[in-house]
Amino acid sequence: MNTTVLEREKSGVETQVATTIAVPADVLLKVDADAFAALCASNGDLRLELDPDGGLVVMTPAGLDSSDRNMELGRQIANWNHAGRFGKVFDSSGGFTLPNGAVRAPDVSWTARQRWQGVPRAERRRFTPIVPDFVAEVLSPIDSRAEIQAKMAEYIAQGVRLGWLIDPDAQTVEIYRPGRDVERLAKPKSLSGEDVMAGLVIDLAEILYDVD
Repeated sequence: MNTTVLEREKSGVETQVATTIAVPADVLLKVDADAFAALCASNGDLRLELDPDGGLVVMTPAGLDSSDRNMELGRQIANWNHAGRFGKVFDSSGGFTLPNGAVRAPDVSWTARQRWQGVPRAERRRFTPIVPDFVAEVLSPIDSRAEIQAKMAEYIAQGVRLGWLIDPDAQTVEIYRPGRDVERLAKPKSLSGEDVMAGLVIDLAEILYDVD
C-alpha cells in the first residue's frame, strides 16, 4: 500500500520538532483553499493538487526520463509561443484553480494571451482562477492511467479546449476535445495544435519514443 509522509512543525522557544506520520493511500486528507495554499508555501519541494471536495493530492517527483520528456514537450511549445507571442506556457509547478474548486498542475499547459491579460496581476501570484486553453499530461511508469484519464476528462469539463495524454510506454496519445469522443493515436510522429494553437506542430521523436 502506498503511503504519504507528512511532517507537522511544532514551534518552541528554543527548538523545532518534526512529527512524521504515514498516511495510507486510501485515507483522504481534506483541506480548504487557504490551508492548501499554506501547505504549498511550506512544502515547496512537493507537488500538491486539490480535489473539488477538498481532498489533498500529494504527487511524487517525476523520474528523470519522464522529466526529460516533459521538458522537451514544454520546449517545443515555448518556442512556438515565443515566436508569435501567442500567450503563456506553464510547467508542472503552475497551479490553476478550476471552476469546480480543484487546483490542478498539468505537466504542460498554455493560455491565450488575451485571456491571460484579463487576469489581475495580484491573482497571478496565486493558484490563478483561470482555465488553461490547453493541457498535456505525460504518463510516467508510476501514474495510474485511469486516474490521469479522469483528470483529462475533468479538464475538458471545466473548459479546457484541447488536451493530450501522452503515454511513452504504450507509444500512444489520447486527444481530448470538448463535445467529442477521445481520439486515440497509435505511434504518431507528430501532433497538431489544431485551431486552439494554430501553427503548432510537435515532433514526438524525443517525447513518445526512446531517443537518446
